[in-house]
Amino acid sequence: MTVVTTGPVAGLLAALGDAVVTDSDTMIAYTRDQSMLSPSGHPIAVVRARTTDHVVRTLKTAHRYGIPVVTRGAGTGLAGGANAIDGCIVLSTEKLDRILTIDEQSRTATVEPGVINGDLAAAAAERGLWYVPDPGSRAVSTIGGNLATNAGGACCAKYGVTGDHVARIKAVLADGRIIHTGATTRKNVAGLNLTQLLVGSEGTLAVIVEATMRLRRPPARTATVVAAFAEPVRAVDAVMAIQAVADPSLVELMDRTTISAVNDMTRMGLDQTAGALLLIQCDGDAAPAEAQRSADACRAAAATELYMSTDPAEGDALMQARSVALTALERRGSTLLDDLAVPVPRLPHMLDAITRIADHHRLLIGTFGHAADGNLHPTIVFDAADPDAAERAHQAFDEMVAQCLALGGSITGEHGVGDLKRRYLEPMIGSVERSLMAEVKAAFDPTGILNPGRAI
Repeated sequence: MTVVTTGPVAGLLAALGDAVVTDSDTMIAYTRDQSMLSPSGHPIAVVRARTTDHVVRTLKTAHRYGIPVVTRGAGTGLAGGANAIDGCIVLSTEKLDRILTIDEQSRTATVEPGVINGDLAAAAAERGLWYVPDPGSRAVSTIGGNLATNAGGACCAKYGVTGDHVARIKAVLADGRIIHTGATTRKNVAGLNLTQLLVGSEGTLAVIVEATMRLRRPPARTATVVAAFAEPVRAVDAVMAIQAVADPSLVELMDRTTISAVNDMTRMGLDQTAGALLLIQCDGDAAPAEAQRSADACRAAAATELYMSTDPAEGDALMQARSVALTALERRGSTLLDDLAVPVPRLPHMLDAITRIADHHRLLIGTFGHAADGNLHPTIVFDAADPDAAERAHQAFDEMVAQCLALGGSITGEHGVGDLKRRYLEPMIGSVERSLMAEVKAAFDPTGILNPGRAI
């Protein structure tokens, strides 16, 4: 079925031709991301932009007619931030997928927003360089989407999130004007930092059409430690001890439920009796020594099993256990993935709360995440076809967020607010602060057409 092509849709078709999709069956694939709890609507058209001019023309049309625009990358988001709104235009940047330049001297890469994170990393590696940000969706998520949510990943504690690696952004405002923010220089304090306002704004301020990302030299060496513990609290004790003696690039945690799911899927032979597993990686010239100190800290925290390797290939194979955690849990039912961040010393309290909530609501919740920065991903596994189970999952989700806030945490460490967590935003940041955010939004988008009702 095709949407009636009158008014603004007819104008888009005339201006952009086959970049515009109005067939309902085709548009279905562009209506939602991976957030099960977030509603989605029906767009009047999908624009699969191939050039910056396509984006400009789309926004000028939307601005003229007052039509909402939802910008979408690969659709891997987990907070409903890219879900269609009834009557909107979905602006897809997936076909803006060129790596424009890689400058080895300045160690930067200029890319379009549809470039896949892993593809940029591979292209940089061919030049002997390293693109650091590594969200779990690295193989499928786009740079534009990573910027929109300020995506994190395993190595954030040492190297920071996506926003720490962006130098310059080219974007299109709601009325079609093009702006450039930031600079490729290492130091730049000229004016307000508009670049960092755009990063994490989830498509509510402008549409990113180009970004210059910073690259690094890859570490010369890596070393990996895997440690099993009888209880999660012992694993967190080890995390605190490690931070006092080493600077690992990542410290990943998996609980008993996640370990079991990964074992069932991969047959890796992880310790099924463990209450928690830590996967630790150190990099740089001092990697072996730092890994040894990390292993010693785990031993002192009563690790029940301990393994260390300085072989990069073996380290990657061991890290695969954490990489497939979500996929393994998805094999057990429908999943609702949360994204909570608490101060590292309060991780035991959050983990205990998750266990209590799972027991109270008779749910399976597998928890994994980035222990070095306190960012957990408790994943509710339930039967989405069972209304009672779905309701219990909703309640458990709310209670985990409430507990996170009570512990002084953040409602999202890397997935964004989107639609899913918007109701929790004001309790976390405050009403005055939220009003300021709304005023910033109005300065960029006075008519409020960019991803309305999301993120702020």
